[in-house]
This record gives sequence, structure tokens and C-alpha cells, in this order.
Amino acid sequence: QVQVVESGGGLVQAGGSLRLSCAASGLTFSNYRMAWFRQAPGDERQFVAAISGSGYATHYADSVKGRFTISRDNAKNAAYLQMNSLKPEDTAVYYCAAVDRTKIVLPTLADKYDYWGQGTQVTVSS
Repeated sequence: QVQVVESGGGLVQAGGSLRLSCAASGLTFSNYRMAWFRQAPGDERQFVAAISGSGYATHYADSVKGRFTISRDNAKNAAYLQMNSLKPEDTAVYYCAAVDRTKIVLPTLADKYDYWGQGTQVTVSS
């Protein structure tokens, strides 16, 4: 049984930093591209960042480029999202997702991902 569990969310002031973690189990982790999405109340789920199975390739939404960094540790079956210079508009529930690396899909398409976590709340106060 595959499980994806996020952690590390919380309340932070604008300009601050948070590091989200995503722990995956029940799958061969390096065979999956990992991504972070976020969803604010009333909004659709939005792509944030993605990373290849090897960790060498990354992709970011324009809104977070230069501020957020996605990474992974295949030995620990974990992915991370380092978020710096946070803004109030970054407030959302952040989700970790996994997609089989053999699928040829755009990393930004949420409905193509195979597994999802339950989400972790990030709140940025002004």
C-alpha cells in the first residue's frame, strides 16, 4: 500500500522560511517523479514544483522561481520543498504527489499523478 505523507507546514511571517517534507512508502521511490502542488480556499490545485526520479531535473512555477527549491533523497524515500521569502499569497494547503517516471506527462498536470498526500497547511501572515 502506497502512502505519501507531508509535514512541516505552519504559520510564518512574510519574508520567512519553511521546509516541507514528503515521506513516501510502498513504492520504489526513485521510479517516481515527485511534485508539490498547493490549493488555496476557493482556488484550483496549482502546480508548484517537480523533480525527476534521479533528482537532476527540476521544474518550477513562475510564481515561486528563485524562492522555492525542490529536492529529494532517494535513500530516505523523501522529497522536500524549501520555501524562502514567503509571501501572504503563498498561503495554501501544500500537497506532495508522485507519478511513475515512465509516464510521459507534463509535470504541471495534477490529474496525471498517481499518488497524493493529505496535505499540510502553510499560512503566511503579512
